[in-house]
Amino acid sequence: MVLPLLLAATTLQPLLTLERTLRRLPRTGDPIWDLRLDIPGEPERHFEAVSGRADRQLANRDQMGSEAPLPVGRYRLGAIERLGLGDPRELGPIWIGIEPQFPTGRRVLGIHLDPSAGLNWNSGTAGCIGLIRTRDMQTLAELLRRSGTTTLVVAQ
Repeated sequence: MVLPLLLAATTLQPLLTLERTLRRLPRTGDPIWDLRLDIPGEPERHFEAVSGRADRQLANRDQMGSEAPLPVGRYRLGAIERLGLGDPRELGPIWIGIEPQFPTGRRVLGIHLDPSAGLNWNSGTAGCIGLIRTRDMQTLAELLRRSGTTTLVVAQ
C-alpha cells in the first residue's frame, strides 16, 4: 500500500519554464530568454524567446502597459489557437494564452512568435513570450498539445 502512494507522490507532470539568459540579440539588444519544456521521460527541449522590450526589462513587471517581461510566478496555459489573416502579424501563426495564478495588473498574456525579433524597432513583445523562430513555435505547440502541459513557471 505504501508503494502506490510513493509512486503517486513522485509522478512528475510536464512543465514549461522561462528564465532570462545572459545572451542578447546582436542587432537589437533584446535579452534572450530560455523557454524550457520538461516532459517526464523525454530530453529537455529549449526554445529561444524574448519577453518585453529591450529598453523595458527593468520596468514594473506587474503594471499593465509597461512592456516589461512577464512577472515571476506560476501561470496556467490556455488553448493553443491558430491565428488567421485578420490577426496581428506580430503575433505569428499560433497563440497560446497564459493566465497568471497570482495577483497582477497584467492581462491578455500569451506565447506567440515574434517575427521582428532581432530585426527592427518592433523586436520584443509588449510583455508576452515571443519565440524567435517560426519552427520552434510550431514544435512547441505540438509538444504542449501532445504532452498535456498545463503549467508555465517564470523564474526570473
